[in-house]
Amino acid sequence: MSERLSAEARRQALGGLPGWSDVQGRDAIGKTFVFKDFNEAFGFMSRAALVAEKMDHHPEWRNVYKTVEVVLSTHDAGGVTARDIELARAMNTIAKSTA
Repeated sequence: MSERLSAEARRQALGGLPGWSDVQGRDAIGKTFVFKDFNEAFGFMSRAALVAEKMDHHPEWRNVYKTVEVVLSTHDAGGVTARDIELARAMNTIAKSTA
């Protein structure tokens, strides 16, 4: 099991993750991705799902047309861990290659 990040480690990690921020009222991070259309949004989700499955670390997400809202938290650790940061980085990379 991964350990929760300290407040300082989390702050530093978020500083290197454009668009990601703390989720109010939860020990989680989130980002809203907006794509050109549904096809791009779905492509992003498909690619991200493959990475998440390999990591055995699955996001909470919601898709409406061209928008994908993502929340990451390691539930068995009770908050944000290095695994969430790793998946967030991967999602940012995937989003760049999707657009």
